[in-house]
Amino acid sequence: MSAAIRRPARREPLPVKLVIEQDGSRSALPVSSEGLRIGRALDNDVHLADARVSRYHCRVEPGAGGARVVDLGSANGLLVNGERTREAFLGPGDELRLGSALLSLELDTSEPDEEALRTELGDVDGTALALRTLAESLRAAAAGDGLGTTELVDRAVAALRAERGFLVLVEDGGTRTTAAARLYDRTDLPGGEERLSTAVVERVLGSGEALHSLDAERDARFEAAASAHDLGLRSLLAVPVRRGDAVVGVLQVDHRMQSGAFESADVELLRAFAALVELAFARGEDAREVSAERTRVRELAARLESIGDEAARAESERVAEPRTRREYPSIVGRSPAMEQVFATLDRIVECELPVFVHGESGTGKELVARAIHELGARKGGPFVSENCAALPDSLLESELFGHARGAFTGADRAKKGLIEQAHGGTLFLDEIGDMSAEMQKKLLRVLQEGEVRPVGSSQRVTVDVRLVSASHRDLERMVAEGRFREDLFYRIDVLELRLPPLRERPEDVPLLARALLERAAAQMQRVPPTLSPAALDRLCRHGWPGNVRELENEMRRAVVLGRSVVEAGDLSDSVGTHVPVDAPAPSAAGFRGDLPTVIAEFERRAIEAALERHDGNKSRAAEDLGLSRFALQRKLDKYQEGAASEKEPASGDGEGA
Repeated sequence: MSAAIRRPARREPLPVKLVIEQDGSRSALPVSSEGLRIGRALDNDVHLADARVSRYHCRVEPGAGGARVVDLGSANGLLVNGERTREAFLGPGDELRLGSALLSLELDTSEPDEEALRTELGDVDGTALALRTLAESLRAAAAGDGLGTTELVDRAVAALRAERGFLVLVEDGGTRTTAAARLYDRTDLPGGEERLSTAVVERVLGSGEALHSLDAERDARFEAAASAHDLGLRSLLAVPVRRGDAVVGVLQVDHRMQSGAFESADVELLRAFAALVELAFARGEDAREVSAERTRVRELAARLESIGDEAARAESERVAEPRTRREYPSIVGRSPAMEQVFATLDRIVECELPVFVHGESGTGKELVARAIHELGARKGGPFVSENCAALPDSLLESELFGHARGAFTGADRAKKGLIEQAHGGTLFLDEIGDMSAEMQKKLLRVLQEGEVRPVGSSQRVTVDVRLVSASHRDLERMVAEGRFREDLFYRIDVLELRLPPLRERPEDVPLLARALLERAAAQMQRVPPTLSPAALDRLCRHGWPGNVRELENEMRRAVVLGRSVVEAGDLSDSVGTHVPVDAPAPSAAGFRGDLPTVIAEFERRAIEAALERHDGNKSRAAEDLGLSRFALQRKLDKYQEGAASEKEPASGDGEGA
């Protein structure tokens, strides 16, 4: 069947449902007039956890007789009825494949009733419907209708608008059985026991407490639980089922395509259904307890029904607030490597522990430090930054710790150090690996004692800062080599975040290039130009040894030298070329002269080769040579002075022959 857009004769669009089949499970969502956005990102209407699906892959919009699907600039496009396309019309019988998910349409010509709303995900009257469903279940239990465990699981799934529901029971011998594994459409889940996370069941059985997770894939409690991640769990809610004081089972509902599907109030709602399961057990064991439960259930049913009516009225007048997720507007990237960075940041920003950011020069370490500060609990405090490689020890000590009046020549007044200025906020120390051994010892004392003593003063000042440090160096290797204090390393490297170099995320180059073009044009008060395909191709093929900083400089140059469209010829000659990083080191063969001259010449050539390998990046060349950046700069200055003196003409009265 062709994937081209068909134009059916019917003009008025019929209501349709989008059916998603993935990993043996089936879900259906109504296609509203606003349409549905599908992709790997969490804020999509349909979330598909598959690496072959782009973050914002496509959009499905209702149309006459079906729906129109439009690609949103994904990497793999759309596979409709086996044909690759960027836009297509879907009707009944057409199939859209996105990664491991198979999507199709079903026409829905019937009028929606209350029962349909219970089984469809994402209904508009959720709170009132949930309370009514529970009230009906309580009324049926009070009347002695004998609701079974499968029916109770179905009602819990409907009330909580979940995708799936499970009931696990523990027998006297400790054997666990899955009494019910149900889908939202009131059908059995194929292979239900294999679809259940043992980590969740064990945690609830062991603690006897409810378990609520907004996003199990990112929940630190399940980092070591392979089953929770392998099953692709997102929203999760589980409560214990009791018999007397003993925990005899777990009632669980979940949703694999939507994070934050359950709220804290839903815990009590699921506990109420667990109580109905307990009531079913009690009915067969003690008739007197059942009679007392009926009275309590009748009262609860009447109260819940009244609350449900009030909730329905309030919800009809309330405008639903959209769920939000944490964003990092200053950090651009959609690659899998950056998604991992964002996932780590989400966990880091909420705590107070020190963070060490490791990444090459130009990867945006200070941007990450600012994001940690601005999204954390200290966002109301100051953010203070210092590059430890930019100052010699004497100045760095005064900058960090401050100084008293008269502490040294020129200190005509007291000055607060950066650590004291950052009190109550965040202190970012960049290139901490370039700090001398003496400065490392002094910084360690401040971190251990929480006090700083200004230079030339006997007074100590109590400070409270969150430390974020960064370096392009391998601090673990420096610790092993004795060039960095081990005790300081373990103080600063509590939470580690690695920033990938730009060459490891080439798919982010087009996004970054456009964002940096717009920023440079705004700073220069110009209309932002566009990149031609040839220019974009050269940008994507370049290795970017200077990372985002190098790309930013190139985009500034393009704004100045380019026109409305930046062509490949407007870029620097080095962009798109490749310099092998494993170029052979210079050999000592062929050198002549005394030993000091040979050593100096060999050193000069080694420095030139390192600078060429790293496209003139002095920091990376210095690391390659095992030098500090200051030591490399001193050697470069020495060679430049020597070259200048060689070019000066010799003094004399006569001219040469």
